[in-house]
Amino acid sequence: MISTVVMTSQDIGRSLTRIAHEIMEHNKIIENVVLVGLHTRGVPLAKRLSSIIDSFTGFNIPVGLLDISQYRDDISDNKGAPAVNNTDIPVEINGKVIILVDDVLYTGRSIRAAMDALIDKGRPRSIQLAVMVDRGHREFPIRADYVGKNIPSARHEKIQVRLLEIDGMDEVVISKNSRGAEVDSSEVSGLIRKER
Repeated sequence: MISTVVMTSQDIGRSLTRIAHEIMEHNKIIENVVLVGLHTRGVPLAKRLSSIIDSFTGFNIPVGLLDISQYRDDISDNKGAPAVNNTDIPVEINGKVIILVDDVLYTGRSIRAAMDALIDKGRPRSIQLAVMVDRGHREFPIRADYVGKNIPSARHEKIQVRLLEIDGMDEVVISKNSRGAEVDSSEVSGLIRKER
């Protein structure tokens, strides 16, 4: 694999600050907002956004953690049961503006699963979506409201958002198989499953 850094730590910081400002501009009553991070890397991103917004408004937006493993439709039956993480949304979501936070938006299947998981827990007034990277290739009619960076990519490429809290560094990396588009279909399927 040939890897290239497409976002540095500074780029990620600037993108989060911009997204935080866009959230404040779009949601005039910030007290009605709840940030919900998708496991795994959506969680630290949601916490960082809450901290940035708090520094500007003095209001600490609640942050929830959402596990979507039981709602996904892209897990093969022969792979066994997916690992289950903790779901913890510390406030009532009925009537709230929920902002789902994830690292990479790809096919849209993870976000569809997240909306199903969320609606099982209540009836939000609206659901918005914030992502660090939108890489295209949508299979569902899902669009992010807040995007750190659009990174057009080929399906055989892999995009990784690495975060200090989990990976020990902040960066976004795109990796290409050295054979490029000649990568075989079984490898493509594996990459797609990992990115969803």
